[in-house]
Amino acid sequence: MTSPLRIEFDVDCSAAHAFATWTSRIAAWWPPDHTVSGDPEAVVVLEPGPGGRIYERSPLGLEHDWGTITAWEPPWRLAYSWHLGRDRREATDVEIRFVSLEHGRARVEIEHRGWERLGESANGWRDRNRSGWQSLLPHVVAAMTEGGT
Repeated sequence: MTSPLRIEFDVDCSAAHAFATWTSRIAAWWPPDHTVSGDPEAVVVLEPGPGGRIYERSPLGLEHDWGTITAWEPPWRLAYSWHLGRDRREATDVEIRFVSLEHGRARVEIEHRGWERLGESANGWRDRNRSGWQSLLPHVVAAMTEGGT
């Protein structure tokens, strides 16, 4: 069994602001080189609520599905299936918790699991996703701390 990825970081904003930035401003912080198409004009969309889609849309309207919201508990918890670049039957699970800290700060706790669904390629995909998360974090932290109350 491949162990989950666990990542956490603190931000200078409230948990509610961090949740809202992650969910309603994803297009503002998600880098275009982390898309299926690689199109610098692609827009990333996260539809709110259980069953909502996460996808990219090209300027021509072409869409690539990435995942589906499985838990929506603003401003504390978000979870989704994740299959960016893979068949949806091989989706992994991402759960994100937004924890209030003292002085208006928040901790973001990410757990990315379900690698066993990928069979022999599980470890390689886990490693690839670890690198992906590490390159995404500076973008989301910057967006969260921008006017973060």
